Amino acid sequence: MIAVIKTGGKQYLVKPGDKIKIEKLDKKEGEQIAFSNVLLVEKSAKVEIGNPLVKTEVTAKVLSHGKGDKIIVFKYKPKKRYSRKIGHRQPFTEVEIIEIK
Repeated sequence: MIAVIKTGGKQYLVKPGDKIKIEKLDKKEGEQIAFSNVLLVEKSAKVEIGNPLVKTEVTAKVLSHGKGDKIIVFKYKPKKRYSRKIGHRQPFTEVEIIEIK
């Protein structure tokens, strides 16, 4: 059984037991969350596509929070002696998919 969920402006293909990193959620570690924005569900070779959503719920457990790899943003204007270098680390939440109802 697989499903496509939408969270944080992105879509994820998930199945029970998967561990995925999603945009940061304000939930504590060990807490369970339910994703109701399900776009597609495949159950025993039968595919159900939402228009726009399927009436299904995906349950997940929050494993941890963290920050992604640092990316460097460098701005530069030639002939003006202007340059600016900053870094950014995107926060994420790691969740484990428990079940697809």
